[in-house]
Amino acid sequence: MTDLNERPRRSGFPFGLDAVMRRPPLRTWNLTVVGRAQVTPRMLRVSFAAPALAVEPWRPGQDLVLSMPQTDGSMARRHYTIRDIDPATGEVDVDFVLHGDSPAGRWARAAERSFAIEAQGPRGRTTLAADVEHHLFLGDETCIPAIFAMAESMPVGASATALIEITNPDEAQTLSTRADVQIEWLSREGAAPGPKSLLLDRLQALNPSPASTHAYVIGETSNVRAQRHYLLAHGFDKARITAEGYWRPGRVGGHDHV
Repeated sequence: MTDLNERPRRSGFPFGLDAVMRRPPLRTWNLTVVGRAQVTPRMLRVSFAAPALAVEPWRPGQDLVLSMPQTDGSMARRHYTIRDIDPATGEVDVDFVLHGDSPAGRWARAAERSFAIEAQGPRGRTTLAADVEHHLFLGDETCIPAIFAMAESMPVGASATALIEITNPDEAQTLSTRADVQIEWLSREGAAPGPKSLLLDRLQALNPSPASTHAYVIGETSNVRAQRHYLLAHGFDKARITAEGYWRPGRVGGHDHV
């Protein structure tokens, strides 16, 4: 996940103060950078030493709220999916999509060994559904860490289809999983990310089965909303759709529950 825009969001609790008050507090962890790897031209993986976090239960697809110090003394708090956790080494991997100039992007590019930050979580409801015949993943490049983390956790015999929008073919990645997962990379041919029908058009052509499929619809909020509306009109029950807006133009941090 990544912050693609920097205009402040409105204050207030969109789901009501009672819901916020009932939400249990997130645990806070200390993370220290131990390595970096350029996964694709626009995807940077930062590995953190976090032995206490690494032995805690988590569900693939969940994220952390990272507090990243900026050069001006401010703090950027952003939601980023856990790409992987290795209890044996005590390390946690987080992938950053590098889109132009942003607080998270600047921090990730400058991150060196011994850099320390705080994280809260794991959190998030976008995780694998149980007792599903087929999984359908829909998302843009900010969703690759979540889609791959979920797909890699699927057992032998499970099946899935992933439609993933990327800026160009160089951003495609190789998935290693025991399950039968078919990935289709949809290139924007260099166009900027944001509201568009690229994924929706392919979804309509795919014509997924409402009876046997659970859909995970993530990415830019307006795209997620349009894809979810199509699935509902196509016969999907609401319980068969996990939908979450990872980002939208004008929003700084946070997610939209669609």
